[in-house]
Amino acid sequence: MDLPQDIQSPWDLFSGAVKKYPTNRMVGQRQVTDGKAGEYVWQTYEEVCQKVMRIGSAIRSLGVEPGAHCGIYGSNCPEWVMAMQACNSQGICYVPLYDTLGAKAVEFIMYHAEISIAFVQESKIKSILAVLPKCTAHLRAIVSFGDFASEMKAEAERLGVSCFSWEEFSSMGKQDYQLPNKRKEDICTIMYTSGTTGDPKGVIITNKAIVAGVMTTEHLLKETDKVITEEDSYFSYLPLAHIFDQVIENYCISKGASIGFWQGDIRYLMEDVQVMKPTIFCGVPRVYDRIYTGINMKIQSGGMIARHLFQYAYNYKLANMRKGLKQHEASPFFDKIVFSKIKEGLGGRIRLMIAGAAPLPGQIEEFMRVTTCSVVVQGYGLTESCAGCFTSIANIFSMIGTVGPPVTTIEARLESVPEMGYDALSDTPRGEICLRGHTMFSGYYKRPSLTEEVFSDGWFHTGDIGEWQSNGTMKIIDRKKNIFKLSQGEYVAVEVLERAYLQIQYS
Repeated sequence: MDLPQDIQSPWDLFSGAVKKYPTNRMVGQRQVTDGKAGEYVWQTYEEVCQKVMRIGSAIRSLGVEPGAHCGIYGSNCPEWVMAMQACNSQGICYVPLYDTLGAKAVEFIMYHAEISIAFVQESKIKSILAVLPKCTAHLRAIVSFGDFASEMKAEAERLGVSCFSWEEFSSMGKQDYQLPNKRKEDICTIMYTSGTTGDPKGVIITNKAIVAGVMTTEHLLKETDKVITEEDSYFSYLPLAHIFDQVIENYCISKGASIGFWQGDIRYLMEDVQVMKPTIFCGVPRVYDRIYTGINMKIQSGGMIARHLFQYAYNYKLANMRKGLKQHEASPFFDKIVFSKIKEGLGGRIRLMIAGAAPLPGQIEEFMRVTTCSVVVQGYGLTESCAGCFTSIANIFSMIGTVGPPVTTIEARLESVPEMGYDALSDTPRGEICLRGHTMFSGYYKRPSLTEEVFSDGWFHTGDIGEWQSNGTMKIIDRKKNIFKLSQGEYVAVEVLERAYLQIQYS
């Protein structure tokens, strides 16, 4: 698929949406009064753009030029998106920092990526201060998403790092700097992944890769008549520090849709969903497993008649979907009297659910497709492929258990792995999944030898073992290296676990 010539970067997606949908709701979060979260309060595209331009100007006022690196550290919130767009506006690379990488990894990334300004959630400031002594060579300022406690500000300033609250920093953005030209080949972000052993790897993602990821999502959803529009609203809770959520949010922004953020507390996740009433929901398998378990517990706690009715309705709709009927055509009657209750538990407006980051078990995918009155799509991707490179087509039920065919911006092939008994040319083709295309990363930051290891003749070797299905879809069956992916999308190296267990002294 060819990419549009008039869109060079994610900034073009955002600025275009501001012109087209200035008064649309863009970002929202629940208003907290006396410690209690209330309704969502929204900011329009035009309001957000004005704040983004001030933040971008403030960045430049500190002498940070296009091509420099800024870090963003915190839970999903409007300020996270504004910091990202401010960097995009000025041609500055943003580098997400993420809790699960650990304190040492945060220190490594800030030093390795030469972070000039760190935009930080208030609750994370202490973590940043803990690693400051080794990061002051490049760091000029810390900008809080909210306020900045005086004692913390004093501690940072003793080390030569300026500190600003969000409002203080925004007020510095009074000068109109000429926005630099953006090219598709420019680095948009460097996303550090947990990897397997050693230090995190900085995955270089260009403007072209992000734009291609957005165009891929648009093309995929056209296949199911579920293209996102300005009427849609997306529930944001998957970490923006991961590429999966970033691509989805950039896509929503390009369409003038609304993005509502969770409170940042898993205990109130479903409450936030019910208050916001989104139409688009993305999740990793662990989240869908919790939803699946919760629904089943409620069903089992009901009366015998209710349980039998649910099972009859489930089997009836499942049979029709297996015959090829679309989700909304398979059983409108039971959708209304049985499954609508499940939809209400998700806010009542969900029409599209996307699963990614790790394989979704077949029984959970089937259950969600039947019961949620929503289209469910599962994909496979990596940070290196800028999220999804294979995606199932929602209304083709035979794709359950697979990750679907390759997306239109990617070429995929299998390479034999004889030492594991996988033959890519056999009647059942199996081998390592190799990729190339518009969404692929440009290499690992400052690690050319590692980049050379994973590329061969322009093909990226994923390390995942796949099996082509007769219908052109891919099934993930193994991992070439001794690592595996948890249901929340994080990698665990078997070798690391083995070393840890060997150090335990048993009595």
